Amino acid sequence: METQEAINYQRIAEAINYISINFKEQPNLDDVAQKVNLSPFHFQRMFTEWAGISPKKFLQYLSLEYAKSILKEKQATLFDAAFATGLSGTGRLHDLFINIEGMTPAEYKNGGRALSINYSFAESPFGKIIVASTSKGICYLAFADDQEEAFGQLQAQFPNAGYHQVVDMTQQNALFIFKKDWSELSTIKLHLKGTAFQLKVWEALLRIPLGGLYSYGLLAQDIQLPNASRAVGSAIGDNPVAFLIPCHRVIRSTGEFGQYHWGTTRKSAIIGWEAAQVNSVAV
Repeated sequence: METQEAINYQRIAEAINYISINFKEQPNLDDVAQKVNLSPFHFQRMFTEWAGISPKKFLQYLSLEYAKSILKEKQATLFDAAFATGLSGTGRLHDLFINIEGMTPAEYKNGGRALSINYSFAESPFGKIIVASTSKGICYLAFADDQEEAFGQLQAQFPNAGYHQVVDMTQQNALFIFKKDWSELSTIKLHLKGTAFQLKVWEALLRIPLGGLYSYGLLAQDIQLPNASRAVGSAIGDNPVAFLIPCHRVIRSTGEFGQYHWGTTRKSAIIGWEAAQVNSVAV
């Protein structure tokens, strides 16, 4: 049976999808509420509780003009607000919560043989997720609309590993990020399997601050390979750790949000949610 949080997310996701498609018409509260079969009052309250802002404000955050304004500067000014009002003394976000440790060549070659992986399912503001960990850190995190399929995709990443469905402290520490408890970010570590180029791209993603958006071209410049935008895009698509490695913060140079492995609606929701967090602490 679905939880109330999951049901609410589905309704909000449907609303976000409708707003994203029809943003040029600037749909009002009544239009969107009718689309999700809720009264305007109930929809306004539910949306505000979920996102922390009104649907009207959320629409503004999802507009193309917002995305383009963020791209004007490589160092997003929104980070200054976040830094001053909750991340004080932490430096860049990647310095806070992640230390990438690549797998040994043997682990990479044998598909995780002799590797013990704990995994569990949990709720997030954007739907159910699967999170997996080794003794070294988080090795996998993905949105799990279908649990059986999600576990199968995890197994495909490490076909020879041993699996145990259990919640451990490594997973719990990682999930604090969804609760906006930034004080626990320094305890999160990743155990990633990837090529040297992929690890370089994933590290660059960690330097994009909360509320900031980069184009593929900007990210390619950040790793000093300005002509590698296409290869950067492929590495982003191979990101095995959703949200913690923020591949959702990379959009097209036109300002359009573009594709996302776990759905464009979810990508729009995450970008808007993060903008709301920055806005709420900046006010």
